[in-house]
Amino acid sequence: MKRIFTLVILFMGFQMIAQEWQTPKIEGYGKIKYFENAAEQPDASIHHKLVFNITDEKEKEGVNAGLWRIARTLNLFEAAKMPSEKLEVVAVVHGEATYLALSEAMYQKKYNKPNPNLELLKLLKANGVKVYVCGQALSGRDFEPKDMNEYTQLALSALTVLSNYQHKGYALIQ
Repeated sequence: MKRIFTLVILFMGFQMIAQEWQTPKIEGYGKIKYFENAAEQPDASIHHKLVFNITDEKEKEGVNAGLWRIARTLNLFEAAKMPSEKLEVVAVVHGEATYLALSEAMYQKKYNKPNPNLELLKLLKANGVKVYVCGQALSGRDFEPKDMNEYTQLALSALTVLSNYQHKGYALIQ
């Protein structure tokens, strides 16, 4: 009986360790480990404004790594109990990352598989994240605005998004 009890306690301990990774805001994406006693935490007295520059096709856990990073950011701020109204996030997609903005049909045509980013884009939009796609990059890859998915918005260019938002006080996240 003692052995069974010991095994149960050990198993529960391993379960607790395995459950440390969490996604408190963007379910299933951008997992975090929150350290309540970390010396540096999000400052609730600051209105955080971030603009993410997403330029490549690198993936993390099956989705674009730049989008995953935005999900991680939202999860970190949520875990730190930062009020949602204290965080504004914008992203601009260009370069090789442009393809993540394609509709399901266009992505399927290009890659012969479903667009793995759509669910995450939907969750980000639902949480107030604005995702812009560079019109120059879209056109340069022979796509048109009608080829985009419903979770992204067309911008004249990535240059104008980055310039506009930095002048509005957004911190650039590369």
